[in-house]
Amino acid sequence: MILIHCPYCDEARPEIEFASGGEAHIARPEDPSEHDDAQWETFLFVRSNPRGRHHERWRHVHGCGRFFNAIRDTVTDKFECSYKAGEPRR
Repeated sequence: MILIHCPYCDEARPEIEFASGGEAHIARPEDPSEHDDAQWETFLFVRSNPRGRHHERWRHVHGCGRFFNAIRDTVTDKFECSYKAGEPRR
């Protein structure tokens, strides 16, 4: 069983309580009206898929319900750390 630490609840809980929110720290467009369809497609659907250390967004669905960021190794599936949304990238 994989345990994930929620930085808001300050406890490690089973993976089944959480939902992945995709890649973390995605820069949102400042002026969305300036983007054409191809740029929107890239922004909405194209994400990095690295082998190894990866920054991800997670939501504690069956707990506090809040989003947070975590660093997970995609090879071993181990979580290095988690931190509150809005905090700088680690």
